[in-house]
Amino acid sequence: MKAVILAGGLGKRLLPYTTFLPKPMLPLGEKPILEHLIDWAKKNGIKSIVLCVSYLRKTIEDYFEDGKKFGVNIEYAISNKPLATAGQLKTAEQFIDDTFVCMYGDSIFDFSLRNMIKQHKEKKAFVTMSLNEYKTNLAYGVIDISKTGKVLRWNEKPEIKANVNMGCYVMEPDVFSLIPKNKPYGMDDLIKKAMNRKKIINSFITKKGFTDIGNKASYKKAYQEHIQKLGKI
Repeated sequence: MKAVILAGGLGKRLLPYTTFLPKPMLPLGEKPILEHLIDWAKKNGIKSIVLCVSYLRKTIEDYFEDGKKFGVNIEYAISNKPLATAGQLKTAEQFIDDTFVCMYGDSIFDFSLRNMIKQHKEKKAFVTMSLNEYKTNLAYGVIDISKTGKVLRWNEKPEIKANVNMGCYVMEPDVFSLIPKNKPYGMDDLIKKAMNRKKIINSFITKKGFTDIGNKASYKKAYQEHIQKLGKI
């Protein structure tokens, strides 16, 4: 099985860090984010990787080359312009002919990908999405009212729960037929189109976390947490 890693984004929310480095190459401890992802994929039995690259792609290609020194085989799908998540995935079509994993190149995962793949096959799903059970507290008092406007209940800063998308998928190769070529197309657009076509979209829910490195604050937090795990602080 292959893993496709989307590593071509511009990383605008991480400027100026991404002026000279693509977001997946930002360091997390002694390794770039992308190397952590490749290590995680290898740990879960995947040793064939397709990197979808675009912005500052030579930095990625020069570091990873063919992947041998990292214990994997790496191929490159190249785009010359931003294509959003699913649009970028489309560039890997020529490398895929079987069930595959797709993951965003700006997150760190900590769950059993093996179990997710196993569940995907058992459910005969078209796409399986990894979801995280996310909890947060609203910053305000929430007031329940009746149809006539009578106040029924005051809930002060209640906890809310939701299943959020982690950005790791197991997919069947037919997904490529739903993605337009050479134009920006979001993963949400792809999933909605597949649902409209009555395809089976399954979920794999985990309480084990993931780290989304989408902006400067989340990057700093992820870096600090990683160093603490290594016992360096």
